[in-house]
Amino acid sequence: MPPLTSALSNFAEGLFWCSAGAILYAYIGYPVLLVICALFFRRRKPADDHTPPVTVLIAAYNEEAGIVRKVRNTLELRYPQDRLEIVVVSDGSTDGTDDAVRRLDDPRVRLLRVEGRRGKTHAQNEAVEHCRGEIIVFSDATTVYHPDSVRRLVRHYSDPRVGAVSGRYQYFDSSGRSPSGFGSIAFWNYENVIKALQSRIATLTGCSGCIYSVRKSCYTPLPDDACSDLVEALAVVRNGYRVKFEPEALAFEETTASTQEEFRMRVRVATRGMRGVLSVPELLKPWQHPWTAFQLFSHKVLRWLVPVFLFGILVTSAVLSERPAFRYLLTLEMLACVLALASLVIPLHKRWKPLGLPLYFSILNAAFVVSLFEVLRGRRYVTWETVRASGMAAASHGASESTLAASRRNHA
Repeated sequence: MPPLTSALSNFAEGLFWCSAGAILYAYIGYPVLLVICALFFRRRKPADDHTPPVTVLIAAYNEEAGIVRKVRNTLELRYPQDRLEIVVVSDGSTDGTDDAVRRLDDPRVRLLRVEGRRGKTHAQNEAVEHCRGEIIVFSDATTVYHPDSVRRLVRHYSDPRVGAVSGRYQYFDSSGRSPSGFGSIAFWNYENVIKALQSRIATLTGCSGCIYSVRKSCYTPLPDDACSDLVEALAVVRNGYRVKFEPEALAFEETTASTQEEFRMRVRVATRGMRGVLSVPELLKPWQHPWTAFQLFSHKVLRWLVPVFLFGILVTSAVLSERPAFRYLLTLEMLACVLALASLVIPLHKRWKPLGLPLYFSILNAAFVVSLFEVLRGRRYVTWETVRASGMAAASHGASESTLAASRRNHA
């Protein structure tokens, strides 16, 4: 390669550092800023004696195999039974889901069928109108709750400024065979730390989809293609309420079994998330909502643009490879790409679990690229298919007092 002109070299180096800086800020700088900000806010732990009437709303589509176990798990929650209602909303299920729920014959359990298969968000909109609880807890049919999860969630509603509360994902890979399992677990543990810091400072801008709650009086009906756990939280913030994070409200869910399933899920979630943020443009204006805009740009928009910055780093590293430092960096980039590609055909994660991290990082960012194009061409994701196993094995895997104790230590 002929020597670069001084102007081109300076431009390439500047582009490299801008791209690298954006990635470092998105994944490291932003969490560090949150840690610093959190030092100026006291931890406030609400009392456990606030137990308002609660409806656990379970959205289901063709969940015959696991819906009975899910409902029974919910009935076993440590919450006053005269204040707990369970509503299963069946989004046009074509298997035996509806009959399985009816056979439970428990006065605390109700079935609501929504015809037409219009998707999870539409089903939730319809069901909320029929819920009797003051607080609505939204759950998936494949998720297991720790027995104290609902009690931990709703105690925050003793504060009238709180409009929504999110619980915490605890992913697990029971078989150890998922190529992206370790990456998924590590990434969501990292995300949970960020949520805890955001909540301590002021408010979240998004919830965990399989365990979050909303004060019924604060619920906003959403478009069918809205990512409800994100857009509902943003609607709560827009209406002047706070969204809190409760790390002790644990939900256990199994990771996807294959790379293809993880990729498809990430594309769907990211596309709905991007469209969701675009649906509330006023929250992106820092002069109107400074804290919310700061979070959305730092935690959402920049994350979605990381593939663009990665491409910038790759190109500029190649252009500047005549310099030893950039040549070594380019070699490391190529090695990471080779590891990710190799993991598609060779179970490297079985040798050493961290070897699966390049693959998960690649899946995540490839999904962001596809999602950006999906949004640009107007693609809407409305319906969903279950991609995980029943997940009920999580009850024995992690829903234990020791897991909750570990959570308390981590977030003390």
